[in-house]
This record gives sequence, structure tokens and C-alpha cells, in this order.
Amino acid sequence: MARRWPDNLWIVRHGQSAGNLARDAADEASLDRIAIHGRDVDVALSPLGEEQAGALGAWFATATERPDVVFASPYRRAVDTARLLRAAAGIADVAICTDERIREKEFGILDGYTLSGVRNHFPEQADIRSVLGKFYHRPPGGESWCDVILRLRSLLDTVVLHHAGRNVLIVGHQVVVLCLRYILEGMTEQQILAIDAEGDVANCSVTHYRCGEKTPDHLALIRYNYVVPVEQVAVEVTRAPDPPVAARG
Repeated sequence: MARRWPDNLWIVRHGQSAGNLARDAADEASLDRIAIHGRDVDVALSPLGEEQAGALGAWFATATERPDVVFASPYRRAVDTARLLRAAAGIADVAICTDERIREKEFGILDGYTLSGVRNHFPEQADIRSVLGKFYHRPPGGESWCDVILRLRSLLDTVVLHHAGRNVLIVGHQVVVLCLRYILEGMTEQQILAIDAEGDVANCSVTHYRCGEKTPDHLALIRYNYVVPVEQVAVEVTRAPDPPVAARG
């Protein structure tokens, strides 16, 4: 049987970003707004996030198998993670394909607000979300998890069509990692939300799938939220959720 999937598929969340730090600060101060100006797409890595990306790349450099195809969200924090990882892994000749289907979940009118800010400024949206749940709730101008899943199904069709039998790396965001697990493992809403409830996807953690010789039409999960590549070089592991940020003061 012809191999349908990549030999290896690694899914990585970007390194710690300035947005992650700003959200932590806003939560600690019980603020309604997150103090970042500009577009979410332009939010950069923090210095620690750059170290995390380099540490992950160094881990790939010593691995038996390394990526020969790299996809990244067009958001700056994801592209920079891919770039720094690629350099440290010794695969600088591998092009980074930015793909808008891997972008962060869009928060619409809730951009820039903490959870308490949403409750204070958009109580009707908080009420709707409490009824529908995060999987199906779509804020005005934004996306639900289902919307993200729809575009990621299209991405995986591209991966299958053009990169079967190769080693593929995808650098994206927390919800992207979770939604790809949902698709690849045929999960239910309850199953993926239970995994989400266990804790945030760590920055520069690795989720790894492998296509076996006996199961060329199936990807098996090898590890999820794997942080050893960052820990082994004594770089701090961070797990802050991605903030909804936008150009509002």
C-alpha cells in the first residue's frame, strides 16, 4: 500500500511571545485589557521565546530524523520560531512555507480583552459562550474552534497530496495544535476539550506523529506537549495561553 501520510509530522507551538507576557501581566493586575498595541500578526517573540526556539532546533540537530518540509503560520511569532529553529537544527536550506490556514484563532470583537474584560464589557458574549462552549462559540468577527478545524482540514489535504513520505514540521499556535489532534485522532468535542482542560500547550513543545510501515494510511501519536528539548538545555518552559490582542488602546 502506498504511503499516504508524511513519515513524520511534528506540530510545534511558537515560542513565548510578547503577547504571552502582556496577558500574564494583565491577569496578575486584574485588568480588562491586554497592553499590546498593533496587530496580533505582528507580535514578536520575547527573548525567552527566541531561546526556546533555538533549544528546540538544537534538539532536532541531534535527532535521527529532521524536517525536510516546514510550514508556519504567517504570524511573526510563528515565522520567527520556525526561522530560529531551522538555523539551530542545521536545515537552513529547507524553505519555510507560510500558510494562512495555520494562523491563530481569530477573536473578533473580543481581541485585546482578558476573560474578566470579556465578562465586564461583553456580558452577552460571555453568556453565549457559557451555553455553547468554546468549541462552538463564534464571537462577532471571530472564529469558533470549528472554523479553525475547517481550515486545518484543508491544510492536511495539502500535506497529504504533496508531502506523503516526507518529514513535515508545522509551527503554529495553541488552538492549532489542539485542533490538529482533534482531526488526526478522530476525537469528539468532549475528548479534545478534556485534553485542553488538562493544561496549556507549552511554548515550543513538540507533538509528534509517525506513519508506520504496517499502517501507511495512519498517523500514530508518539508524544504530545513534549518539552524535553527546551528543558534539556536549561531554558525555561512557559505555558501561557495565546492572548486575543488587537490595535486598541
